[in-house]
Amino acid sequence: MSHESVWNSRPRNYGKGSRQCRVCKHKAGLIRKYDLDLCRQCFREKAKDIGFHKVSNSKTYGKELGDGGHEKKD
Repeated sequence: MSHESVWNSRPRNYGKGSRQCRVCKHKAGLIRKYDLDLCRQCFREKAKDIGFHKVSNSKTYGKELGDGGHEKKD
């Protein structure tokens, strides 16, 4: 028996070895939320087609940059 046949002989029913990207079959960086089962690279390529859109958190909501959000005292 070779090393490969012994190493790959056990069943993979749970854990990281049991899951893979549904597009490219990659096992690392898997996004499982909402049953997507996509690796992060494929998610970036297909996100717009799936219906996801990027939301930016860099809005200041009316506060001027540089003052740290504090009111100026006279």
